[in-house]
Amino acid sequence: MTARELAQTRVRKLLQRTGIVEESTTPLPTDPAAVAQLLDAQWFGERLDALADELGRDGESVRAEAAGYLREMAASMDERAVQAWRGFSRWLMRAYDVLVDEDQIAALRKLDRKATLAFAFSHRSYLDGMLLPEAIQANRLSPALTFGGANMNFFPMGGIAKRTGTIFIRRQTKDFPIYRFVLRAYTAQLVQNHANLTWSIEGGRTRTGKLRPPVFGILRYITDAVDEIDGPEVYLVPTSIVYDQLHEVEAMTTEAYGAAKRPEDFRFLVRLARQQGERLGRAYLDFGEPLPLRQRLEELRGEQSGTGTEIERIALDVEHRINRATPVTPTAVVSLALLGADRSLSISEVLATVRPLASYIAARNWTVAGAADLTNRSTIRWTLHQMVASGVASVYDAGTEAVWGVGEDQHLVAAFYRNTAIHILVDRAIAEMALLAASEIAESSENDLVAPATVVDEALRLRELLKFEFLFAARAQFEKELAAEIRLIGPVEDTTSPAAAAEVRRLLESADALLAHLVLRPFLDAYHIVADRLAAYQDDSFNEKDFLAECLEVGKQWELQRRIASAESRSMELFKTALRLARHRELTSDFQGSDQAHVAKRRQEFADEIATATRRVNVIAELARTRVSRAGAPAT
Repeated sequence: MTARELAQTRVRKLLQRTGIVEESTTPLPTDPAAVAQLLDAQWFGERLDALADELGRDGESVRAEAAGYLREMAASMDERAVQAWRGFSRWLMRAYDVLVDEDQIAALRKLDRKATLAFAFSHRSYLDGMLLPEAIQANRLSPALTFGGANMNFFPMGGIAKRTGTIFIRRQTKDFPIYRFVLRAYTAQLVQNHANLTWSIEGGRTRTGKLRPPVFGILRYITDAVDEIDGPEVYLVPTSIVYDQLHEVEAMTTEAYGAAKRPEDFRFLVRLARQQGERLGRAYLDFGEPLPLRQRLEELRGEQSGTGTEIERIALDVEHRINRATPVTPTAVVSLALLGADRSLSISEVLATVRPLASYIAARNWTVAGAADLTNRSTIRWTLHQMVASGVASVYDAGTEAVWGVGEDQHLVAAFYRNTAIHILVDRAIAEMALLAASEIAESSENDLVAPATVVDEALRLRELLKFEFLFAARAQFEKELAAEIRLIGPVEDTTSPAAAAEVRRLLESADALLAHLVLRPFLDAYHIVADRLAAYQDDSFNEKDFLAECLEVGKQWELQRRIASAESRSMELFKTALRLARHRELTSDFQGSDQAHVAKRRQEFADEIATATRRVNVIAELARTRVSRAGAPAT
């Protein structure tokens, strides 16, 4: 028996045990009624004819192609298959206890009675597409159809999933105008039929743990349907799914070191099913404040007078609400503490880092997953033990006390967990960096005074540097939040008046918590590698693949030389984002003659800017190390 046949047999037996398929597996049909409803619609035919004219093609051939695409994507909800699939989903999720907020569910039930719900979820795991539909049904909400990537449409799962409400869509549709039209039309029909929907607003799984920038396709199609159809409101439901730990993170992090992504196939499913037999704690499902789509569109169009950026604004609104709904897990804060250190830590030293962080989280009114007490020694010890059990952390306990550190080659895994909560800390980290930068500028000036405007300017400079890495509020709101963060750092009576540079430095030194090095240093170190290599780049033409490969190699060198604080900065994902910033600043194009000299100068300025930011974040790290050493000294 070949490996492929063996995998097929294993998958078939697995599905038979859960009742999804019978002993005899036959091709599973799409929903002919749904397909026929759209194909028979007059408006659908008229627009297909117009598209055929636009493409210069025969109408019948376009109609036949459209029908094929529609049958490819159309899903059904077969009751027997749905119930069996739910059992399979629960079995595949057996590594977790799933926690759902009952008050949030009660509010959604009220909306569900009068409106269409479109759940836009964060995407950290293959399991998300099973967890959310199962939770929707288990909590007595109307069943939802789920948009999923066609990469998951493999035998036998694809045909089964289509019978349980999964709409498989292709990722690359730019060169397929008929396919795009059919997907848009099918989405409109679903909205018209008041079907609840779910989809990943990121378009795919995050490789870093934090939200990826939104993908607009499905949201645009839903918005088009709302524009064209009179009916109940469609509420976008920001949905956060986060896990204590995930089996699949390690595979994703190997890709960040340059490994090729494994395809989703039979072996993938068997491997995933086996992994789920090992317990990994909890999965947390939380819903942000629902956004009434039609109402929000009208507001934006009134404000912007038709600038055409409504979809982008709404997508960012949804992602901000997802971040706001995402709870802080104990795994995230312990990972933050371990990654921020350059050595193993005793539990007292871990607590010395986590406790002020917990106070900050409480001051900002962020939810802690499972209502865990992050200042409790037992909570932190249990989290450390769980991380050791999964290999993310290591422990040495043969000496006078146990010390914990990030496991060998596990820095990117720990960073993934840290990054699930990093969005709540970015503004604070930028505030610390801006205060330090402004104090340095003041110290080099004649009056030695830190001007509030300088603090704002330095914060905005960092915001611009990291704009492709994090979601930021609009400028006015960002400046307001910056002032609030400065007040949280220490007692500041007036954030609008100048202060002595020494006073600002003392403010940082006496802060209960310093977070910039824990939050920003890994990203700035990665950017530093990219900027350094870009400044040294001598080739006549820019080859992105070769350049990124060189960054990985130099990153390993810098790691060994301790020029970067952690192996997590040697990441293809971070390098790509830094390169995106460089491309945005027009530093990667091919130039000749005088232009070449000009871009070389600008590349060096870019490298100098990031080197300065990296030096400053290391200053804050040293201030924090001194404070933690004092606070974490073993009690006598």
